[in-house]
Amino acid sequence: MSLSLDHVVLLVDDLKKATADFRSLGFTVVNGGDHSGGATHNALVIFEDGTYLELIAYKRPAPEARWWQAGARSGEGLVDYALLPDNISNVIEEAGRRGLALDGPNEGARQRPDGVRLEWQTSRAATTDVPFLCGDITPRDRRVPEGDVRRHANGTVAIVAVTVAVTNLTVSAQRYGALLADTFHPLILAGLGIQYASIRLGNVVVNLAAPLPGAGAGAATLRHHLDRRGEGPYALAFAVRAGCKEGPIDRSLTHGAHLELIANSK
Repeated sequence: MSLSLDHVVLLVDDLKKATADFRSLGFTVVNGGDHSGGATHNALVIFEDGTYLELIAYKRPAPEARWWQAGARSGEGLVDYALLPDNISNVIEEAGRRGLALDGPNEGARQRPDGVRLEWQTSRAATTDVPFLCGDITPRDRRVPEGDVRRHANGTVAIVAVTVAVTNLTVSAQRYGALLADTFHPLILAGLGIQYASIRLGNVVVNLAAPLPGAGAGAATLRHHLDRRGEGPYALAFAVRAGCKEGPIDRSLTHGAHLELIANSK
């Protein structure tokens, strides 16, 4: 089975403001358009390898939707991330045989501002620690444009790490193992009060992190996040070209997301 990072979802209150803020940070932001059903619209920050950060906002209440519920509970921030399957039906079937139930495939669509309609299929687990699947029906380059839109004034070239906050690392690692057909062994950082497992998906590392009982700065931070937002994406690291500014991105402009720029290792 071949799965790679497709995109990470950042829920925002006001898409126009979020677009302006990310542009002020040196990112190129593309207007994505309206999703079918009319509840949400989005904008994309696309990177050289075709992965992207999706800025998404609700245009009307949607209390039945998982992301709406997350926003109503804890406001703006990272809410999900997606993997790209070669064949979504095969992934669902194989994950099910290994013990992870995934729904769907479910149809999805969006109309770009230029009128082009995009279609895809998604599939989700019942829990938010596991990413969802997003497989294209229409050609992917319609959903994820190429060319100059993938170049950023701040030098960002790729997403290189996704950190996911989880409550029980052993259980989450088992779920990822069922999804990815692999085995992941938790490691303990007792001094920080956390345990983690690292999973490589191509050039991207996914870090599952859970708080250990007791004290520790890392444990307290993770517990606070889990209490407030629940399991799911916690932080992202982007690679930048040599000579470009590194370090955490100003959180007053990231709409609740922990984002960091690091040197490109390539």
